[in-house]
Amino acid sequence: MVKILIPTPLRPYTDKQDAVDASGATVGELLADLTRRHAGLKPHLYNEQGKLRSFVNVYVNDEDIRYLQKEQTPVTADDTVSIIPSVAGGAPSVTDVVSGVSRTLPELTNDEIKRYSRHLIMPEVGVEGQRKLKAAKVLCIGAGGLGSPVAMYLTAAGVGTLGIVDFDVVDFSNLQRQILHGTPDVGRSKLASAKDRLQALNPNVDVVAHETAISSENALKLFEPYDVIVDGTDNFPTRYLVNDASVLTGKPNAYGSIFRFEGQASVFATKDGPCYRCLYPEPPPPGLVPSCAEGGVLGVLPGIIGVIQATETIKLILGVGEPLIGRFLIVDALRMRFRELKLRKDPDCPVCGTHPTVTQLIDYEQFCGVRPAAPEPITVNSATEITSVELKQRLDRGDKLKIVDVREPNEYQINRIPGSELIPLGDVPKRVNELNPDDEIVVHCKTGGRSAKAADFLRSVGFKKVLNLKGGVLDWIDKVDPTQPKY
Repeated sequence: MVKILIPTPLRPYTDKQDAVDASGATVGELLADLTRRHAGLKPHLYNEQGKLRSFVNVYVNDEDIRYLQKEQTPVTADDTVSIIPSVAGGAPSVTDVVSGVSRTLPELTNDEIKRYSRHLIMPEVGVEGQRKLKAAKVLCIGAGGLGSPVAMYLTAAGVGTLGIVDFDVVDFSNLQRQILHGTPDVGRSKLASAKDRLQALNPNVDVVAHETAISSENALKLFEPYDVIVDGTDNFPTRYLVNDASVLTGKPNAYGSIFRFEGQASVFATKDGPCYRCLYPEPPPPGLVPSCAEGGVLGVLPGIIGVIQATETIKLILGVGEPLIGRFLIVDALRMRFRELKLRKDPDCPVCGTHPTVTQLIDYEQFCGVRPAAPEPITVNSATEITSVELKQRLDRGDKLKIVDVREPNEYQINRIPGSELIPLGDVPKRVNELNPDDEIVVHCKTGGRSAKAADFLRSVGFKKVLNLKGGVLDWIDKVDPTQPKY
């Protein structure tokens, strides 16, 4: 038997186990045995043609099987297999390590020498290193969970110019992890809140607010003045956009991502290192990988990953140490374990490879399947969806409807639709016999994404009358029962 480590997003399909033993002499045989034992995993690992999905990477120990013998890679009982899905005058002239160009470093004032004294006495930083930090310009994409610790520590460290891209407002649900903001900031622009907090922390830093949604039209122009890009995004279209723009502008990308208790970090888009597309050439289909809004995130986890991103950014600016180039760091905060996997630059990568095919920014929502390629408006089949108001009207009429809540038990404790039955999404395949195929079933989750997958599954196994609640329980609270709390 060989141990297979299961990442958090896939654990609902392995009865919440983080490690599963499977039999086989090769990786392919192991995965076949794994998906036989846990059938719900199969669509997450394989496409309709039975090929391993491109956004799912498999490692034997710390080696990517794409650079070994792929699914024919042999394994023994001593090996560990990991599934890794895709869950920024007057001084002497000095060559800047990040940009590679000659740059005149600014002098430090007496106040700055006092402020950064603990840096100055470190031989790896010193006066010249602190002047490099003062000359540096870093762009942080997002002022949320990851952006908060990144921005605060880079500001405290004395990075001279910190740009922040965001267009959201502060919400109560942000305060559990987004430490840039406080209760009085709820309803304010995140950029206004961030700028006030950062300037109070260090008035020597020029905080540049870019209150806009980053897009293919503005990304290259936004990136151009900066030395390092820090990726604090929370969705796949923006993540691929940030990666591609970093490669095209030659800016290192300090990457981080978070989900529940797990985080990832690396440094992409350097001259000789891999980019994000070398790891994940294609995004997962919409809805297949849950977001933090659906799956949750431990409040301190963005602090851990954000501090790692800030550390990597500072090392890049100073030109010291060993940045996470060609290395992929995985953090399991629940067990407080750090694992490192090797990454290689893919010579066939469409962005940073030998013969790139992506030479300009594309439509990333279309690329990630968020918006269809056809320009026609999206039409909703009324036979597969129901609104909260329609559901309330039908319940008031006495229509016999089976309401199935596919959220997790802890979410069900926060709020619920009266009369609903809880069957978490990962349990639906093995509990499907508890449902009557002749009943008219309404499935719902928090906002509608997970329940859409549950509805599709039920239809695939013969259920004819399945409706997905549009907007989920949050829409029910907005339109029907505002007395219940939202999360």
